[in-house]
Amino acid sequence: MARTTEYVEGPAGRLQVVADQPDRTLQGLALVAHPHPLLGGTLDNKVTQTLARACNDAGLLAWRPNFRGVGESAGVHDAGTGETDDLLLLAHTLRARHPGLPLFLAGFSFGAFVQARVAARLAATDTAAAPARLMLVGTAVQRFDVPPVPADSLLIHGELDDVIPLSVLLDWARPQDLPLLVVPGADHFFHRRLHLIRQAVAAAVRDTLRDRSTTPQDP
Repeated sequence: MARTTEYVEGPAGRLQVVADQPDRTLQGLALVAHPHPLLGGTLDNKVTQTLARACNDAGLLAWRPNFRGVGESAGVHDAGTGETDDLLLLAHTLRARHPGLPLFLAGFSFGAFVQARVAARLAATDTAAAPARLMLVGTAVQRFDVPPVPADSLLIHGELDDVIPLSVLLDWARPQDLPLLVVPGADHFFHRRLHLIRQAVAAAVRDTLRDRSTTPQDP
């Protein structure tokens, strides 16, 4: 896996992005969002890195940006509104650089909240612009107004999450008839359980790519 750092001009100034390139033919693109900036979240968060590596395992180029005000990204924290705008810009930038490749969205905790907003905005613009799949870990439904997500979204949660209790996520998912992947014994940060996230996300990406290869896509 090759790793480079680049900078993309965003609505509030430049955004620092780490690009993780897979060691194989490129199959698609991934945008990966880290947890809450005001609680120490950065692109180097272990769950965020695990999501990027899982996408690499399945042949995706993964972009891990620092949210505004974090690391070398300009701006200040905007409670999800500006962060959504930033990720939308990065999604469009990725697609413009690699036209025709499917885009996957992944996020952890606050990053999952932002990615759910990004997916909704993309789908509202044009159904053809919707991400190939949304993959969310430790979704922060207790702390933020997370919008409904597509039925095929991959939702991973720790059984023993004490930040976002599993019962709260179930209450959010139940009206949407959304299945969850619950990792037994895992806390919010998935200590000693990161390999299970990596396996599940890589498998979800591979399944999605396989299904897309056998289903005619819109031009």
